Amino acid sequence: MNEAETRAELIDPALKAAGWGVVPDSRIRREVIAPGRLLGGGKRAKSEYADYVLVYRNQKLAVIEAKKRELRDTEGVGQAKKYAEKLQIRFAYSTNGKGIYQVDMLTGAEGYISQYPSPEELWEATFSKANEWRDRFAVIPFEDKSGTWEARYYQHNAITQVLEAIAAGRTRILLTMATGTGKTFIAFQLAWKLFQSRWNLSRQPTRRPRVLFLADRNILANQAFNSFSAFPDDALVRIDPDGIRKQGRVPKNGSVFFTIFQTFMTGKDAEGNPAPNFGDYPPDFFDFIIIDECHRGGANDESSWRGILDYFAPAVQLGLTATPKRTYNTDTYAYFGEPVYTYSLKDGINDGFLTPFKVKQFETTLDEYLYTPDDTVIEGEAEEGRLYTESDFNRIIEIEEREKYRVRLLMESLNQTEKTLVFCANQDHALAIRDLINQMKVSTAPNYCVRVTANDGEIGNKFLKIFQDNEKRIPTILTTSHKLSTGVDARNVRNIVLLRPIKSMIEFKQIIGRGTRLFEGKDYFTVYDFVGAYQHFSDPEWDGEPETPTPITPREKRLPAESQNLESEPTEPQEPAQRQKLKIQLADGKEREIQHTMATSFWSADGKPLSAAQFIERLFGDLPELFQNETELRELWSLPDTREKLLEGLAEKGYGPQELTEISRIIDAEKSDIYDVLAYIAYASTPISRRERVMGRKLQILSHYNDKQQEFLEFVLDHYMNQGVSELHPEKLSQLIELKYRSMADAVKELDSIRDIRQLFIGFQRYLYEKEDAVG
Repeated sequence: MNEAETRAELIDPALKAAGWGVVPDSRIRREVIAPGRLLGGGKRAKSEYADYVLVYRNQKLAVIEAKKRELRDTEGVGQAKKYAEKLQIRFAYSTNGKGIYQVDMLTGAEGYISQYPSPEELWEATFSKANEWRDRFAVIPFEDKSGTWEARYYQHNAITQVLEAIAAGRTRILLTMATGTGKTFIAFQLAWKLFQSRWNLSRQPTRRPRVLFLADRNILANQAFNSFSAFPDDALVRIDPDGIRKQGRVPKNGSVFFTIFQTFMTGKDAEGNPAPNFGDYPPDFFDFIIIDECHRGGANDESSWRGILDYFAPAVQLGLTATPKRTYNTDTYAYFGEPVYTYSLKDGINDGFLTPFKVKQFETTLDEYLYTPDDTVIEGEAEEGRLYTESDFNRIIEIEEREKYRVRLLMESLNQTEKTLVFCANQDHALAIRDLINQMKVSTAPNYCVRVTANDGEIGNKFLKIFQDNEKRIPTILTTSHKLSTGVDARNVRNIVLLRPIKSMIEFKQIIGRGTRLFEGKDYFTVYDFVGAYQHFSDPEWDGEPETPTPITPREKRLPAESQNLESEPTEPQEPAQRQKLKIQLADGKEREIQHTMATSFWSADGKPLSAAQFIERLFGDLPELFQNETELRELWSLPDTREKLLEGLAEKGYGPQELTEISRIIDAEKSDIYDVLAYIAYASTPISRRERVMGRKLQILSHYNDKQQEFLEFVLDHYMNQGVSELHPEKLSQLIELKYRSMADAVKELDSIRDIRQLFIGFQRYLYEKEDAVG
């Protein structure tokens, strides 16, 4: 029996006999756990899927790895454990249809069992202690919007862990989830389960809960409000200053409320004195509060917003953050406790739920500046002997020629049709960069590049909304300083440009997160780094186990609420008071002397940066697993099918099309075949260009074919020389035929049958890769 027959004839009947798929609320499903890391060219690494996941009362209780009858019954134990660990399932099984091997992931106990447990038996074994609210939550299925929404495995885990914490009576809960992994989806499903089960602070299902979604930016609150549309209209309430002023009071009729800290902190009493709006609610009004991006909000001991969370202390409070515990957000973890679930950026990229990226680093000869008398001071006063560095530029000193040079480099490097975010030093700098980009653009659209900062108000927000529409192509580039580091859900962002230093790891992760969302045809995004921010990737805080942070010493006294502009959003930090900004015009000729260097970093599967040398070393070490000698490499490469399998093997090890192209540039073999790149790295063979390869073997190739076949092959070889080995893939054959003959019917008239044409296209390739002495 093969595996499919083993499943159909042996495993499926045994599960049915145990009640699976028969007992109400029990299901058997085959689950795609992760689609596989994006490799480039529309391809992915091997996906991970479980043969069987046993579900009862909407809870995943067991995973089964099936093997064909001829294999040992424990052959799938390793996979079953791996999948059970990822899905956070207690019981894992391996079977060949005859023997059933059980693993208890909690106790570590392993051994054979005679038959599968029934749904009720597995439920009792998993949840040995009864809990009324766990059972009530389990009855409520996820809202799937008529099948258009499905929880990914890690989202399911996060929701389950939060509900377990609520059922256990915890009042402060934390989730750490990478940007782009669907925190709003998780928040919605949690609110849905609580709403439908009628959970509330009394722990008696006598009324529906009142849920508050609290953010620090209107764009985040609005996005969440729109995402909760499955709730009844009268259940959703958007709390905003205009609504409060019109009604003369805060809204209280509803079930799910959305607002920002700033709205809650403002307000006046009957006499016109400052009185925060949140005080108009009783302290126990809300049952459940979700604090989005909680590391920026009221969980911080130093935050004046902390009073909101303290006031609503009776509520169960859930913090959502993308940032692991660090020195600068220790208050968040002290307030909420350790996260009940964590899903990192590294996990998201390796699973294939987030887009990988590459980093292009630029350094120029004007990254530092020392004033010399031949330069002209246009404004301000230059300090003799002071070395101005990156953190000074566009904040206390401006050199227009420097910015022109960097923008020119950028526009020459990126694909100008791709959506791009440019992070600048401040709002004035964002304005200057916008103007320079529009002066150098190829596009004729007047709004090709626009600025979106706090000063741009509704006009900027309008452009941002259009930019987020993946069907709209203009505006293509947005410049900003701080406003767009969070809350920009634009899935088709292909480039992130850093023109200002990023000092905070939290902000760095958030900025990188602007490009990680998946979009069809988007295999990766590129970070253009002009400020040395790539060094953050080498920091152990980037993605790994953090050390215990040093607690922050809080300020002795918080600023009183009435002394702050609390209704405005914290989108742009204020520049400190200082003397007039220094503006320098370089002396004649100096602009022409500005030079730059560029380097590309490679990223291993564990999310760590590798230098070009380290990456090539790693490739050298991995190649023996794919072929043993140069003869085998040549044989594999000479046939399209085996060449494709070799390329797939390389991609699964982290050497996809983009990486191989970058390596060819590094070894100065950009015009060579990928075969030559591999032969150079593995056996130090001197690379030749594709043109040299064709010219050296052309007579030998054509000698095997008639005149009409030779004409077609010369056409194919010309495409190979210009475009690369991808032109020799069988999928390209029909396209090449249409380009040459306009239709398949015309090609058949010239070259005989379709089968003969295919044999011709595949057969000539072995001559293309013959050794030089064989050709001679």
